[in-house]
Amino acid sequence: MANIDHNVAAVLDRADHDSDIDEDQLIEELENDSALDGLRERRLQQLHEEVSRQKLMRQSEHGTYQEIKDEKALMDITTSTKLCVVHFYKPDFNRCRIMDKHLEQTLASVHFDTRFVKIDVTNAPFLVTKLKVQVLPCVLSFIDGVNKDRILGFEGLGRGDNFTTPQLEARLLGSGVLVRQKVAGGQHQAQNYGSGGNRNKYKDDSDDADDWD
Repeated sequence: MANIDHNVAAVLDRADHDSDIDEDQLIEELENDSALDGLRERRLQQLHEEVSRQKLMRQSEHGTYQEIKDEKALMDITTSTKLCVVHFYKPDFNRCRIMDKHLEQTLASVHFDTRFVKIDVTNAPFLVTKLKVQVLPCVLSFIDGVNKDRILGFEGLGRGDNFTTPQLEARLLGSGVLVRQKVAGGQHQAQNYGSGGNRNKYKDDSDDADDWD
């Protein structure tokens, strides 16, 4: 996604993403900006383009948190989608339910550029083995089909079971799988967890996670 004016981004991020976006209402809000001057037309054009793009992406499951039942379908999604977050989970694990809450109730609905999906590990034996998924919850960040980062349990999020959505957002921002900060109250610095040594420091025997193997 091309960089957009920060005023346009602010208007978009304040919109109600649980319902259809009202472009006229957003335009009215943008026009109330006292600093429009010569930038007005460019900002209005950017707003129109972003609203149109978000509506189109919603049709392809962006802005949702979808459960995938088949691992072949999951592989197709991660290889055909620019940015994708995958949660490997088991429904009877409490910490997986906690992770679901943060991903489904907030992050998936506001980060339209990223596809958010989850899969029950019992439905993905090949990927579980190939990706060495041994600790749950396990959240993987894919960029252009390449796994750039993994969150094992709640490691690196702080506060154990009580980590915040902004903390999770900051971690995902650091991997590059999210475009920009959107969650209100996010004051946590996004560290770089991209491909390389940082990703390999996480161990499968994390004390903060459920080992389901």
